[in-house]
Amino acid sequence: MSKKITSPFSKHELIPQEETLEISKQKGELIIGIPKETHFQERRVCLTPDAVAALTNQGHKFVIETGAGDGANYTDNEYSEAGAKISYDTKEVFGCQIILKVEPPSLDEIKLINPQSILFSALQLKTQTKKYFKALASKRITAIAFDYIRDEHGVYSVVKSLSEIAGIASILIASEIISSDEGNGLLVGNISGVPPTEVVILGAGTVGEFAARSALGLGANVKVFDNSLTKLRSLQHRLGKPIYTSTIQPKTLQKALMRCDIAIGAIRGNSRAPICVTEEMVETMKEGSVIVDVSIDRGGCFETSEVTTHKNPTISKHGVTHYCVPNIPSKYARTASVSISNIFTPYLLNIAEDGGFENAVRFDKSLQKGMYFYHGILTNKSVADWFGLPHRDINLLFF
Repeated sequence: MSKKITSPFSKHELIPQEETLEISKQKGELIIGIPKETHFQERRVCLTPDAVAALTNQGHKFVIETGAGDGANYTDNEYSEAGAKISYDTKEVFGCQIILKVEPPSLDEIKLINPQSILFSALQLKTQTKKYFKALASKRITAIAFDYIRDEHGVYSVVKSLSEIAGIASILIASEIISSDEGNGLLVGNISGVPPTEVVILGAGTVGEFAARSALGLGANVKVFDNSLTKLRSLQHRLGKPIYTSTIQPKTLQKALMRCDIAIGAIRGNSRAPICVTEEMVETMKEGSVIVDVSIDRGGCFETSEVTTHKNPTISKHGVTHYCVPNIPSKYARTASVSISNIFTPYLLNIAEDGGFENAVRFDKSLQKGMYFYHGILTNKSVADWFGLPHRDINLLFF
């Protein structure tokens, strides 16, 4: 007698069903607040009026604090014409669903943020305290650090863009100083019959590369030092012309510094920038030569470097002028603002297209990499390790 075969499906399931059509994602409306930056000498703004116009045309709303664009020479009227509401109430701006800032919010500003809001800003881990993270956690805020966002190629988009500005600016700043009374009246260039200006660059990363490009473009002789042969080789390839490159060996470096007119510090360590140039080496440099230490935000790679400001940008030591301002891109606020805006705008459009932040962040790996708080839960391991705080894997929170 044959056994009765039982089907894993019910009779109803075996009957042909109606076709189920895919339901398109509901496009979300974003309400975005852009407060005025209050951090010392911060003049940048996250979105330009053109970017605001592009987003308002898609149905999104903006509340922008009066004077938010002043530092980058964008007026309230330009933002208003782009469709934004100009607010004189800081609390109203921080009360928006999404908040865009360049610098991290202060503890007083975090008090103004509504619970469950979304914050886009820099994190600047080295300048933070435990109080900052506890304040964000208490408001169950979702926070994304734009200096941690990596694209599909593994590139830190915002950091790279601002590093390009800092690299180009370092040569422009040095050429301005060396031609003034603080320098020795040199023109950075290659004039017929006149020996070219000698430039030494420490570091073959993005800052070093763009400093080298600018110096070469002006006609200077360039020497680049870095302990990574891969970076030096890559730099040679990207510049498309052979230049002097060397690993950092004290005697070789000292000889180059003795002859140079401009020295650029662009080496970054994991925590503090390594000191590659000692005070004794600086003493051997030419009278009137210039040091621009771009690494000063990580402690500087010249032993004689001290933090300066945009108002008083230079100090002189051993006859050498030092420029050690930590936030160089802020000097070029308009260019830096356009650069940041170009990176933010596609993210905001995608968030809206995907039906809101929750949907977007599930599938956008670059947003996940930039996120360090998800509804008040710390999700970034490096932040957790730095401050000894508990954290959760972001993937376990989504699914």
